[in-house]
Amino acid sequence: MDFLKLLIRFTAYTSCLLLLIGLYKPWVVLWWEHSQNRKKVILLYGLLALALYLLQLLL
Repeated sequence: MDFLKLLIRFTAYTSCLLLLIGLYKPWVVLWWEHSQNRKKVILLYGLLALALYLLQLLL
């Protein structure tokens, strides 16, 4: 269980880092998308970080 919490925390921190990078240069973190913009960065990485943080609190 501790490993799972650590993995979720690491993934949430990585998502936060990618969110910050994507707010500066969206094409770096959304290279597979046809159109890269900050709204997509916030939706993808922001919601992922929030969901993982809440999941970590529940465990």
